[in-house]
Amino acid sequence: MTDLAGTPARRSQLATVLRVTGGNFLEMYDFFVFGYYAAAIGRVFFPSESEVASLMFSLATFGAAFLMRPLGALVLGAYIDRHGRRSGLLLTLALMAIGTLSIAIAPGYGSIGVIAPVIVVLGRLVQGFSAGAELGGVSVYLAEMATPGNKGFYVAWQSASQQVAVIFAAALGLALQNSLTPAEMDSFGWRIPLLIGCLIIPFLFVIRRSLQETEAFQHRKAPASLTQIWRTMLANWRIVLIGMMLVTMTTVSFYLITVYTPTFGRQALRLGAVDVLIVTVCVGVSNLFWLPVMGALSDRVGRRPLLILFTALALLTAYPAISWLASAPSFGRLLGVELWLSFLYASYNGAMVVHLTEIMPPEVRSAGFSLAYSLATAIFGGFTPVICTGLIEWTGNPAMPGLWLSVAALIGLTASWLARGEAVPIPARAAAAE
Repeated sequence: MTDLAGTPARRSQLATVLRVTGGNFLEMYDFFVFGYYAAAIGRVFFPSESEVASLMFSLATFGAAFLMRPLGALVLGAYIDRHGRRSGLLLTLALMAIGTLSIAIAPGYGSIGVIAPVIVVLGRLVQGFSAGAELGGVSVYLAEMATPGNKGFYVAWQSASQQVAVIFAAALGLALQNSLTPAEMDSFGWRIPLLIGCLIIPFLFVIRRSLQETEAFQHRKAPASLTQIWRTMLANWRIVLIGMMLVTMTTVSFYLITVYTPTFGRQALRLGAVDVLIVTVCVGVSNLFWLPVMGALSDRVGRRPLLILFTALALLTAYPAISWLASAPSFGRLLGVELWLSFLYASYNGAMVVHLTEIMPPEVRSAGFSLAYSLATAIFGGFTPVICTGLIEWTGNPAMPGLWLSVAALIGLTASWLARGEAVPIPARAAAAE
């Protein structure tokens, strides 16, 4: 596999990868913490006589942030394409910090009434606006700094950095679970991970400020205007649409096996909190291993063979696997099913993210990538926890998350076939002349 730490030059590249993916860590960490503590946050900010209703309100707030992602992709993605990768990544990190801090320190409903959930929703919306361009900005930066023949391996670290956040957040949750009582967790314990995230922010600012602009951006002629950027994306609407379909498999599977797993394990399967957190840590480790491996493999065998193979496997196995788990829930079965789904997710995503950077026009690479990713996350992935919770509640079938993942896999498989004959992207100047 590609060695990123062998020579001094490669060690320098490794340091750059770590600096650029730091914000990704924070984004996923904050999203995962909110998803894991959704039940506690629901009781603090959305009190209700029904525990399910309180949880649904909290999960809906979790999903609402994703509705801001397409707007963030259009505005911040265009900013990155016009003003540079480094400037844009600093801006997205600043916005993410504002959203995180507002949620961490917001008083509960019992203290300030309806203003409390309003603060939380606004904080989530700011986080979503920032995240709309964060993934695209990081992925494009990694693609543009990658050495020849290793682009898949480099870009895979965008997603791999998120897995470190999953592992860290779940491990922290295990420590809190063993140190605090349930009442203490509801009272103040859920705020601790968010406050820790706030403490990390200054360090992330320092390391991101040291980033250099990518050579690919510096060697571009004149940056396109915002109007040209938006016209180019409109002219390439088919590529953006196919990109959105490609991302659907990634975003649904990722939020299903990470953010939703703790809630699914406790609420639907009635397993212990410690058990589901251990499984979540294992999923994060599995993702972290397979993502760069499959990114490197896509550099050798191509992107599309992996995309088609692993969407087909997900389509065939997702529902049967979760149905088998739901028939006799146990720690061992949950671990086995989640690790299988982790393998499918990471194998697909290792090829998909770099493929998405390659099919977008260079002039709008960040904005186009971000819009495709954000639309998929807003429509499908971000609402996966609330959709799965609702499906289980309405049908009484705890295996319904498998059906939702199968739908996402079918969409991804269709997009993988459609992308086969995709035309060359229309450049900015041609789009402006239309």
